[in-house]
Amino acid sequence: MTFNFHGVRAIYRFEMNRALRTWAQSIMAPVLTTSLYFIVFGSAIGSRMGDMGGVSYAAYIIPGLLMLSLLSESISNAAFGIYMPKWSGTIYELLSAPVNWVEVLLGYVGAAATKSLLLGTLILLTARLFVPYTVAHPVWLVLLLVLTAVTFCLFGFIIGLWADNFQKLQIVPLLVITPLTFLGGAFYSINMLPPVWQTVSLFNPVVYLISGLRWAFYGQADVHIAVSTGMTLGFMLLCLGVVWWVFKTGWRIRR
Repeated sequence: MTFNFHGVRAIYRFEMNRALRTWAQSIMAPVLTTSLYFIVFGSAIGSRMGDMGGVSYAAYIIPGLLMLSLLSESISNAAFGIYMPKWSGTIYELLSAPVNWVEVLLGYVGAAATKSLLLGTLILLTARLFVPYTVAHPVWLVLLLVLTAVTFCLFGFIIGLWADNFQKLQIVPLLVITPLTFLGGAFYSINMLPPVWQTVSLFNPVVYLISGLRWAFYGQADVHIAVSTGMTLGFMLLCLGVVWWVFKTGWRIRR
């Protein structure tokens, strides 16, 4: 079977154009929200906090805030991308088109990941306006951002297939991902917690994501970088397996 490059490109371009039509909601709103976090936690509170492992508090929270936006937007972008054809009924055109599940996935997840990475880049540039920071491992930073964006776009794609109304699309980002991010060391190191709560925090998957990103920035982490990367790769493979099963069985593809 030949690879349908034109089909992938058509899906990708359609999704990217949809994001450009709603740029204020898709791009500007998350950047402004993150800027408020920098103002409140970085400037107002950070000026009263000491250094965190030799890094100013305002700079220390950059990986956590970046991860908070990246996770939420990756899930939302991919979930809305595949849910809208189900809601409008155009999913049948997609299913009858000469594209297989891999090509559909590349188009939707590729576009969602591109939007998330663009947003992450804008947040990093915005952070420069509030606090100076350095990146100890820039190659690892790029790899971790791409890996996280792709992984959670896959997760969002699954949520979009599962959801049968607009409310369900927001359940996981708002009620699961955001609390886990706040409790995953976005604004503190889990080593500051009592031993019992340090152990409990290790059951939070977002801890590994933030820890890996913080290591890429400053060379310090709560969890070894190999563990963080391995956990993310394992979750990505799990999501790929679920998507393959969904397209094989047809579960929830039709609204």
